[in-house]
Amino acid sequence: MRRLLLSNDDGVHAPGLRALHDALAGLARLRVVAPDRDKSGASNSLTLTRPLSLNALDNGFYGVDGTPADCVYLGVSDLWEETPDLVISGINHGANLGDDVLYSGTVAAAMEGRNLGMTAIAMSLVGSRHFETAGRVAASLVNAADTLSLPPRSLLNVNVPDRPWHEIQGFRVTRLGFRGPAARPLRVKDPRGRERYWIAAVGESADDGPDTDFAAVEAGYVSITPLQTDLTRHAALADVRGWLDALA
Repeated sequence: MRRLLLSNDDGVHAPGLRALHDALAGLARLRVVAPDRDKSGASNSLTLTRPLSLNALDNGFYGVDGTPADCVYLGVSDLWEETPDLVISGINHGANLGDDVLYSGTVAAAMEGRNLGMTAIAMSLVGSRHFETAGRVAASLVNAADTLSLPPRSLLNVNVPDRPWHEIQGFRVTRLGFRGPAARPLRVKDPRGRERYWIAAVGESADDGPDTDFAAVEAGYVSITPLQTDLTRHAALADVRGWLDALA
């Protein structure tokens, strides 16, 4: 029976994580290691300035006082005798579309699994109602995982429309779109009159062409985007070389 490591960035008590666990419980042996609080937006950060605590909960999950990447690092380590076959992160409460993947702790947890040699999938629900639908999508992908062949250092980013299962139109392989600028930070005052700032909402989609993740979920399809960790803009290498040669 395959072994899965589940994690997330919304925290070990998040309903999406429980929905993911319940959807996969009959398909694999599960290990759940997740942050002990909401770590949305933590991206790929690791905790390097202090030791981490790993605490077993009554439901068999483990909470870590660290980031999503910390959790996967510990979950894949030799704390347990068996190494997982697959890392699944989610089910995130909200979309991870386009530029969101640069900030997302959900994607970062999957990426840490990929960095450690695992096949990895990041699961997000584009909303907060139909976690059961996203759980059924996750189960479908896990059942087919043995035939998935990804290039090294890549993973799948999955976004599920917030709809009942019978309203899902199917699956689409997509590319990342991108968003416009985010809203301005919200200025507030604390009880002592000091100015503070809330990070505001993400920008609206600026590239939502027919082959993008934005377009797929808007049309009711599950979006599946292969991601890579190589951020090099290969098409620009020659331009940068020419620019440097001109400086000499």
